[in-house]
Amino acid sequence: MSNFANKKSASSRRSTAAAASQGLSSDQVQEIREGFELFDMDKDGRIDFHELKVAMRALGFDLKKAEVLKILRDASHDGQMTYDQFHKVMERMILDRDPMEELRRAFKLFDEDNTGKISLRNLKKVARDLGETLGDDELQAMIDEFDLDMDNEISEQEFINIMSED
Repeated sequence: MSNFANKKSASSRRSTAAAASQGLSSDQVQEIREGFELFDMDKDGRIDFHELKVAMRALGFDLKKAEVLKILRDASHDGQMTYDQFHKVMERMILDRDPMEELRRAFKLFDEDNTGKISLRNLKKVARDLGETLGDDELQAMIDEFDLDMDNEISEQEFINIMSED
């Protein structure tokens, strides 16, 4: 391994350890790195507005054009963002997330018909979309296990309880 690669690897480990100690998990640090590397289309170590917008969306932040432009202007003076700048921005955004709002947003992904409940039909569609081959009996058993009010569906509160269990 070249001396440069050794330095880069050591630097990367220090960045990961420092970020994790500031509140990000090592998985979150890895997601940020992968998001940057995946959308740095020309592999120049910098991302422009379009690459930034797509990378942020991939990490769960679907912001309007004006918001992304402001983030880019605040972090960079040349309209491009380095990995360190991207990491700093994404770390702040990830740590500022409201966990309850994230759970509500996830619930809405299941509740496609906006009934406020996850039905067997909703669960079947999500399973199919994810490529899972679970039968109706297995999916119904999942609902039955967590359906506290016995209405044969999962409410938002029941979903939050499921996702918040340790």
